[in-house]
Amino acid sequence: MRHFVPRSVLGLCLVIGLWSGPAAAGWDPESQRLAQEAVVSFKAANPRLEIFFARSHGYAIFPEVTKGGLIFGGAHGSGTVYEQGKVIGASSVTQVTFGLQAGGQTFQEVVFFKDKEALERFKAGNFELAADVSAVALDNSTSDSLDFGGGIAVFTLATGGLMFEASVGGQQFSFEPKP
Repeated sequence: MRHFVPRSVLGLCLVIGLWSGPAAAGWDPESQRLAQEAVVSFKAANPRLEIFFARSHGYAIFPEVTKGGLIFGGAHGSGTVYEQGKVIGASSVTQVTFGLQAGGQTFQEVVFFKDKEALERFKAGNFELAADVSAVALDNSTSDSLDFGGGIAVFTLATGGLMFEASVGGQQFSFEPKP
């Protein structure tokens, strides 16, 4: 059974995304440097991710996503999109949540695309991860059963802050192709 994020939540995502600004130019040298530093961080946190970076058709990496909430929460970040090792564009991620939550944090996120079809769905725009798609938070106890689900795999790596959270919500992504 497929679950969708309610339209009101998507509307709030749009408002937060517009307020936060468009996707950063993921193809500029500074964005690419930050993206590569995030790749190093993910590989250091879990060397098994090397396989995802090597075998995925592409990935979107967000070096810093800022999140905060008190009952209602939101997060936003900008990133760079790669296809077969080459930068093809920029992306932004916006997240809206509702539930028991308080605090703020920053984290890195990477979305791997198993094949060309999964990446094409992302590039088509309005790509969403519903509440029932969860990211794997990386630490030393991360399971050995890392795998793609529905053609994508999502991993996060906390970089700062403190957040108590028992909430539901979803993420919405944008894609801006490299000129």
